[in-house]
This record gives sequence, C-alpha cells and structure tokens, in this order.
Amino acid sequence: MGNSSRFVFSALCFGFAFLYIPILVLIAFSFNESAITSVWGGFSLRWYTALFNNEQIIEATLLSLKIAATSATFATILGTMAGLALTQMGRYRGRLIFTGLIAAPLVMPEVITGLSLLLMFVSLQELIGWPLSRGAGTITIAHITFSMAYVAVVVQSRLSSMDQSLQEAAMDLGGRPMQVAFDITLPLIAPSMLSGWLLAFTLSLDDLVIASFTSGAGASTLPMVIFSKIKLGVTPDINALATLIIGTVSIGILLASWIMFRQNKRNKVG
Repeated sequence: MGNSSRFVFSALCFGFAFLYIPILVLIAFSFNESAITSVWGGFSLRWYTALFNNEQIIEATLLSLKIAATSATFATILGTMAGLALTQMGRYRGRLIFTGLIAAPLVMPEVITGLSLLLMFVSLQELIGWPLSRGAGTITIAHITFSMAYVAVVVQSRLSSMDQSLQEAAMDLGGRPMQVAFDITLPLIAPSMLSGWLLAFTLSLDDLVIASFTSGAGASTLPMVIFSKIKLGVTPDINALATLIIGTVSIGILLASWIMFRQNKRNKVG
C-alpha cells in the first residue's frame, strides 16, 4: 500500500470514527443506570421506561410525525407540479422569476425564513383574523413552504434526464396530455417523488429554527422539546430517545438496501 493509499485510508477511518463513535457512545449510555450521563453506573433499561412514561416527549413526537407527514405530502404535490412546470412547459414569461422563487428557500438562512413567516402570520391575523393562533397549522404551512423547493429540485433533475420520446410516442398514439401525465410521466418519476417525500419528511422532523418562530403555546415539536431540555443539561432519557430514532433509521436503511439488492439480483437474472 503506497503513501497516498495509506493517507486516504487513514482519512477515511478518521472520518467514520469522528461521525460514528459519538453515536455509539450515546447508544451505550442510553442503557446507563446512573442519572449522570457522563458516569457509567451499570446496565439498565430504566431510562427507556422513563421515556415511554414521559407524556411531554410522546405528545411532541406524535405532533412532529403528524406535521412531518402532512407537510411532506403537500410539499411533494406542489414540488412535483413545480418540477413539471420547469421542465415540461418550455419557455414562458416569468420562468426565470419562478426558478428564482424555487431556489430561494434552498439558500435562504432558516432564521430569515422563520422571521419572515412569523411576520406574515402576524400581519394576516391583524388583516383577516387568520390564523387565530400559531400552532401545528402554522408550523405545517411553514414546513411546506421551504420543503417543497427541495422536492421540486429532486423531481426536476429526474424529469431533465427522462427520455422525452416516451411521452411523445404516447401523444402520437392519441394520448391526451393528462392521460400521458398519469400513465407515463408520473410512474417514471415516482421514485424521485418518493425520495422528495422522504427528504421533506426528514427536513420537517428535524427542523428547529423555523418551528420555533411559527409555533405557539401548546405546540412544541420534538426538536423544540429536546432543545429546551438540553439547555438545562442532557438527561439519559434523551439518550434513549436518540437511540430509538437511530435504530428506526438504521432498520429503514437496511430494509431499503435489501429491497434494492433483491431488485438488482432479479434484473440480472432476467
């Protein structure tokens, strides 16, 4: 092994260690008997029991999942429509402005986005009396606003690389535009739509800054609850919660990898 290969291998090992050793330590200390997170007091499941008995965390988790699923669904619908408009409608007046509006949430700092949405909701409440109060609804609208831009980029990249001759052939055979869209275009971009939905779901579930600006009393998402607890010191039940999230994500990744492996194997055999 040459010097260059050793350096690359060492850098790779250091990078993985830097990323995953803290996660492994967190998982190990979630089974700690001691209430002090930095002191090992023996193996125990007491903090998992405490976690499932913590109504605040359970309510925040359910609220975050509800907001993430709703915002991801609407963001996927709107983002797909935006991707279609950017790739399937050719050149039209205002296309450049529309492209800029799609790209703006991707580069805008979350603090600015959250503050602008807060001012918008306050102004609407004064003008038309809506929303009556900030809560899950305003958080959902805010998450749809910024996550649909990510979906649009994912769908647009898939549409740009898609073979347009399939749509043209369907049109030549008498297919109407809507029929072609539902029978040809949507099945072809379905994987990118699913990727966009998962990305929007993750962004919503992980968001702290924008949710903090657009939430109100009694509407605290899981990241907000965790952040409020961390300011007072990390407690072992947070380690247990993080371990459960890591385990769920790991199972999802392994399942997706297994499905892809089976599909690739089936395609090679076929």
